[in-house]
Amino acid sequence: MQTSSRFASELHPLPHLAETLRCRRGNLAQQIDFPVVLWSGRSSARNFPANVYPYRANSHFLYFAGLPLYNAAIHLEAGRLALFMDDPTPAHILWHGDTPRRDQIAQAIGADAAYPLSQLEAHLADAATVPVQDAATRLDQSQYLSTQAQALAKAIVNLRLIHDEGAIAEMRKAARVTVAAHRAGMAATRRAQTEAQIRAAMEQVIMANQMTCAYSSIVTVHGEVLHSDRYSNAIQPHDLLLADVGAEAESGWASDVTRTWPVSGKFSPTQRDIYSLVLSAHDRCIAAACPGVEYQDLHLLAADIMAAGLVDLGILKGNSEDLVAQDAHALFFPHGIGHLLGLDVHDMEDLGDLAGYAEGRTRSDRFGLGYLRLNRPLQLGMAVTIEPGFYQVPALLNDPERREKYRQVVDWDRLAQFSDVRGIRIEDDLLITETGNEILTAALPTQMQAIEQWVS
Repeated sequence: MQTSSRFASELHPLPHLAETLRCRRGNLAQQIDFPVVLWSGRSSARNFPANVYPYRANSHFLYFAGLPLYNAAIHLEAGRLALFMDDPTPAHILWHGDTPRRDQIAQAIGADAAYPLSQLEAHLADAATVPVQDAATRLDQSQYLSTQAQALAKAIVNLRLIHDEGAIAEMRKAARVTVAAHRAGMAATRRAQTEAQIRAAMEQVIMANQMTCAYSSIVTVHGEVLHSDRYSNAIQPHDLLLADVGAEAESGWASDVTRTWPVSGKFSPTQRDIYSLVLSAHDRCIAAACPGVEYQDLHLLAADIMAAGLVDLGILKGNSEDLVAQDAHALFFPHGIGHLLGLDVHDMEDLGDLAGYAEGRTRSDRFGLGYLRLNRPLQLGMAVTIEPGFYQVPALLNDPERREKYRQVVDWDRLAQFSDVRGIRIEDDLLITETGNEILTAALPTQMQAIEQWVS
């Protein structure tokens, strides 16, 4: 048995945790009339059984159980919860230290009953579940994926789309630490020689606050690599540094923020032109985000702003509406405007597009829309990211078919004058409110002057 949990090891539950969890379970009971079993999961071995990757509890389990327990399960029925987990063995205590017992944890999360894990099988009849990510647990639960699994997934989506006060409080915590991490990264840049040193400065802040990274950090001078996972490049004075780094609270709730700054402490004229354009798309999409607005419309708004701005800069030719219809903007802005945020940084994407796409909607096969992760109207209590960007991706710009398709609308010579802009992305986390939205990460500036001051 591994450590019961990072959070439960001290058994300091969130304020009103049991009450919040009972409310969530009650809301689930109003949507379904069959029993549910959710597993927390286990660690996966790196190269031999005792050397494992960091453990992360399944997010659906976390939503209803509240604590990231290891190798545990919960049975939900009619608003009641039964916890199934084993108490620590003497060997576990020897290697990992003592941890709370099953009955203590059950009390902390407001469970109605608690049993050893061996008794779970007797409670699996007619129960529905959703699969976890680790292979061993998934194999255990595979025989119990009932015909009700799709109905359960839809019910969970309906609940997790709208965040309660407990969730919002935890996302605020993660956002505060993320802001501090980005400040540390900016401050470390002038002394850094490699991307890895800036990454270390940022992740140190997250670790020092008893949190983990919500995803693999992107800290790179090659901003055109959308999800870069390398940190060995040397830092040059003319470079832009793109940092997409977010903290995850001990409770599992995530933050997701990107900033782009000049290594020298000063944006060049060409970098200022493109940064201003991306920031305009960022600001106007945030200003437009409110209940009832279609998220895809925000994406198309960003696409139109990007296209119009690139025309003004002489990179694209034509009018923005026609350029967006041709997906010409996607040469430089190929991804979607953002995604859901919650217990997962791309919240509930383990369920495919069930959460991201409203019922009856499917992904477009268009170049400019195919990577849109969220296509549903915004609702009060939803959390989303807004993250427009500009990238010079060689695989796109040097593709013969695309160069031929867009040869009449791209001024390639003019584009070459922006060679010091590999990639720029600006990303913030939004909570949709009655009057519009709240930027959870507003404490981290986006204006060039403020960023230059922090770097310098």
